[in-house]
Amino acid sequence: MDIGQLEAFISVAELQSFSKAAKQFHLTQSAISKRISLLENYLDIALFERFGQRIQLTETGKILLISSREILDKIRDMKNHSDMSKEQISGKLRIATSHHIGLYRLPTILQSFSKKFPNVRLDMHFTDSEIAYGEVGQGLFDLAIATLPKNTNKSVKMTPLWKDELVVMSAKTHPINEHHPLLIKNLAKHSAILPDEGTFTRKIIDSVFKENNIHYQLAFTTNYLETIKVMVEAGLGWSVLPKIMLNESLTHCQLPLAQPIRILGTMIHKNKIITPALEAFLKELWTNNKNIEKENLD
Repeated sequence: MDIGQLEAFISVAELQSFSKAAKQFHLTQSAISKRISLLENYLDIALFERFGQRIQLTETGKILLISSREILDKIRDMKNHSDMSKEQISGKLRIATSHHIGLYRLPTILQSFSKKFPNVRLDMHFTDSEIAYGEVGQGLFDLAIATLPKNTNKSVKMTPLWKDELVVMSAKTHPINEHHPLLIKNLAKHSAILPDEGTFTRKIIDSVFKENNIHYQLAFTTNYLETIKVMVEAGLGWSVLPKIMLNESLTHCQLPLAQPIRILGTMIHKNKIITPALEAFLKELWTNNKNIEKENLD
C-alpha cells in the first residue's frame, strides 16, 4: 500500500467516479482502477460496490474513508513540519468558516495574516457552522471558525473568540416600532424571519424565548443571515440578528428580559498537529482582533 492508492481511493469516494478521479490526477481511468484494486487486494476487502456506471462505498469502505483521510492528514502535517527547517512559514491551511464570520469578522485578519505570511496558502471554505463543526470532527479541516455549540464532541477543542449579541431587528418603518420600549406581546402579532430550525443560532434564540415565555409566528426561515437581513430591510418581518449587522435602514431593540447571546470561536480536532502555519494563524486571530472579550467568554 502506498500514498497514491489512498489518494486515489479518497478521490473516487468523494467524486463517486473513477473517470473524474483520473482527470483530477491527470491519469488514465485504468491507472486509477489499478490503484484501487491493489488497495482492495492489500486490505482483502471490497471498498466499492459497482452497479454498471454507478459506484458507491461499501459499509467497510465508509469506515476506511475516515481513516484514510486521517492518514493523509498526518502525512501533510509531516510535510508542513519539514518546512520548519526553512526560515519562512509556509504550507496550506484548510479553514472552514460561516458566511457571517467571513463577512464581518475575518477580512481584516485574513489581510493582515497574508501580508505577514505570503507563503501560506489559505484554503477557505464558507459553510454553515453546523457543517463546519462536523467536518472538523472528521479531520477534513485544520481549523473551523464558527458559532460554537453548547453540546460538544469531546474530540473537538473549542476556543471562544467573540461574544455576539443578538437583538430584535426590524425595518425602521415596521409597525413593531410603534411602541417604545418594545412590548413582548407585539412580537407575536407580527411575522418573524429566523434562522433555520436546528442551527446553533436558532437553538439559542428559541431557548431564550422559551425561558421567558416569548411567542412568535414564523414567516419563513433560512440558513443565511444576510438573506434574513435583506428580507427584514424590505419590511417582510422582524428577526433576531447579531447587532453587528445593523445598518442605516434597520433599527433594533433589546428584549426587556434575557438577551440571546452566541459565542463565536475556533474549533480544532484534539489530535490535530499544530503546524507553524496554523500556530501563526491562531495567534493572528487573537492579536489582530480588538473586539475579543476574553474576560466575558467563560
